[in-house]
Amino acid sequence: MLKAETRDIFGKKVRKGRKEGIIPAVIYGHGIESVSVWVHNLEFVRLLESAGESSLIDVSIQGDPKQHSVLIHDVQFDPMTGKPIHADFFEVRMDEEIETNVALEFVGESAAVKVLGGILVKNIDEVSVRCLPVNLPHQLNVDISALKTFDDVIMVKDLIIGKGVEIVSDGEAIIAVVTPPRSEEELQQLESISTSTATEPELIKKPEKENVEEEK
Repeated sequence: MLKAETRDIFGKKVRKGRKEGIIPAVIYGHGIESVSVWVHNLEFVRLLESAGESSLIDVSIQGDPKQHSVLIHDVQFDPMTGKPIHADFFEVRMDEEIETNVALEFVGESAAVKVLGGILVKNIDEVSVRCLPVNLPHQLNVDISALKTFDDVIMVKDLIIGKGVEIVSDGEAIIAVVTPPRSEEELQQLESISTSTATEPELIKKPEKENVEEEK
């Protein structure tokens, strides 16, 4: 559970809160009046790392008896420090289906990699699903032991999903394959290209200034 406090400070004034270890956030949803809140930075970071953006989170707002079931919908990060500076929480209705992305977790061992010396290529790291909030999986496992030869592929349609969950992503999309190991000749060619490229002078461009929103 994530604890929050109502917020009545907006715009550039929220900088003071960030310096004190709290970040601004907004809770909103279908037919729900949006609420501006503060959340503790450390608690939010821990929750983001463990739950990600595909797990329901309970948010308790000080002084509000209602418990809010939300998804982390969007997070803005400081381009210099990498720390979160704003979060959007989407409040769900437990009787209404939602569509969101679920991360893929690669498990098992591929014989094409271990025995044949191939290279595992992961093309997709998440898929879109539709379901009731109560059925939302935290992640979907991809068992790469099915990749025994270089001809084997794992597609989205091969994923094992729970009851009440529908995969929205293209079922024919390839999640993972194993490619043959590079020959010594190919490696020498790559090394030759890399060496010749390294000797060419590089033009250093000044990075463009990023526009970070202070508040939504």
